[in-house]
Amino acid sequence: MAADLKTLKSSLRIDGNDDDKLLEGYLSAATSYIKQAIGDENGVTGFYEMEGVNNLFETAVYALAGSYWYYRTSITSNAANPVDLVVDSIIGQLRGLYSQKQDEVNGNGDQ
Repeated sequence: MAADLKTLKSSLRIDGNDDDKLLEGYLSAATSYIKQAIGDENGVTGFYEMEGVNNLFETAVYALAGSYWYYRTSITSNAANPVDLVVDSIIGQLRGLYSQKQDEVNGNGDQ
């Protein structure tokens, strides 16, 4: 299952459809960002659909897309937005899993 607009809207408590295009853009940007931070699917085919990876990946996508929604302005006069520690933590976990699977695919790891 891939991250979807309906679930994102539910998690953000958004009922209307006025911001669907914006939210779809946030989902796309979050998905791209996280995949680029971990590794593309060419290195480990099907990595993001694997059991134990899929739920972490989707959670990170929803968390980052939600951050994009809540912190829509990047510059403020007197407040700083917090770093999204949830996303950073999950990316770290997924990088480790990706590296392990990549070693297995390349024959460098114990199988």
